[in-house]
Amino acid sequence: MSDDDFMQESDEEEYDFEYEEDEDDADSGEVTIENKYYNAKQTKLTDPDEAITEFLGLPELEQEKGDWGFKGLKQAIKLEFRLGRYEDALTHYKELLTYVKSAVTRNYSEKSINNILDFCEKTSAAPESSSGKEAVRFMESLYELTLTCFQSTNNERLWLKTNIKQAKLLLDRRKYADVVRKLRDLHTACQRPDGSDDPSKGTYLLEIYALEIQMYAERKNTKQLKQLYQRALNVRSAVPHPIVMGIIRECGGKMHMSEENWKDAQSDFFESFRNYDEAGSLQRIQVLKYLLLTTMLMRSNINPFDSQETKPYRSDPRIAAMTELVEAYQHDDIDSYVDVLHRHPDLLQDAFIAENIDEVTRNMRTKAVLKIIAPYTRLHTRWIAEQIRITDAEVQDILGFLIIDGRVAGTIDQQTGLLELESHVDAGWVDAMSQLSLAISGLAEATLGNMAASLQPGASSIDDGKNSSFGTSGPHTPRSTRSARGRGRGGGGANSSARLQGKLEPQEFVA
Repeated sequence: MSDDDFMQESDEEEYDFEYEEDEDDADSGEVTIENKYYNAKQTKLTDPDEAITEFLGLPELEQEKGDWGFKGLKQAIKLEFRLGRYEDALTHYKELLTYVKSAVTRNYSEKSINNILDFCEKTSAAPESSSGKEAVRFMESLYELTLTCFQSTNNERLWLKTNIKQAKLLLDRRKYADVVRKLRDLHTACQRPDGSDDPSKGTYLLEIYALEIQMYAERKNTKQLKQLYQRALNVRSAVPHPIVMGIIRECGGKMHMSEENWKDAQSDFFESFRNYDEAGSLQRIQVLKYLLLTTMLMRSNINPFDSQETKPYRSDPRIAAMTELVEAYQHDDIDSYVDVLHRHPDLLQDAFIAENIDEVTRNMRTKAVLKIIAPYTRLHTRWIAEQIRITDAEVQDILGFLIIDGRVAGTIDQQTGLLELESHVDAGWVDAMSQLSLAISGLAEATLGNMAASLQPGASSIDDGKNSSFGTSGPHTPRSTRSARGRGRGGGGANSSARLQGKLEPQEFVA
């Protein structure tokens, strides 16, 4: 059949296109809503008020609740929250929750709700200001609405996540009694009927442990913290987020620091830094400072930037001050160390660093004091204080500790501020060296004396055998030569001994 015959035959038939026209109208309506949504997204950067109006108009364009109305409400809530319109945002959030039961899929609704909660949580991170406090109150209402909704829909996973977020908000506000009650409910939800932990909920358990560990770390409850820390590390059936492990390891490092267990603290801080770095969290910089602090407390000469994970941060300006401090410490340069602290007072704004830097500073001052007093037997503590720019009382405190610890042998007169040190020079060794010096001096003088005698007029070039080349003066040696030689030998030996003892014995210095 030719194309012409086909066309002629087709013309004789009648087709009903009514169904296709209805479908095109539906598609046209879908395209209109979609275009309106994306136009509103472009407008929100320049005119957020107009964008909110456009987003809120999308649900009306749908005959039944669907994806576009849900997306429009979601965008409008975020914009209203950012603009501080908390009441409007709460009203539209209630409307949004009516979509999660049937209009959108379970996974999509869960992901969207989590995104809204995360967005609002980050935006309300400044509870000190009045607007921040209002935002926090809005967050509490948001969590309550979410929990009520998803408890009725039996969505345990989102219920757990929302409860964990709410517990974190309460912890940030230091409402510890509320946090304890919330964590108790969460632990119960993650347990089997016999009271043991449910391995299938290991990921949630680690998040709960992380919050509990943070709470006990803030409250300085080391006993409870240690138990929870070990339980958290023993959870094996979990794939936790790196930030969760970063929190657990950071708190563990602080716990070990309080026990002066520098080695384990360094290990935990390194693991915490590695996890924060993997998650892209800004907390990695602060934990890296803690790692450098631990290096100084360990009195280690190992460069913490030798590892592959920390090497990229060697020149990071955010840790430049801490790096300078470590270098000054490792070189025992007390002047540079003090200078860094004076130039960077912001280092001590971190409460944890301020609490532990005193131990590092004391170590630096102790090493400086030991270096200063090494050559002396008597000196004033006031002069030592001037050298390292601290008070006389601090110097006496350091010296008292060193004396009691057995690292310095001496006494302090606190009224006069005079330090007297015992000499540790080996007197027997000095005496032996003095005798050796005398013998060498005598040998040299005898040799020079014989050479002088041989140069006298009339002296025989051939030794008559009566005098030895190394002997004492004979009858052919003039008196003057003998007396000079005697004086030279005695005087030279005494002077050599004095010089030697002057080099070996500590000096007496009273400033």
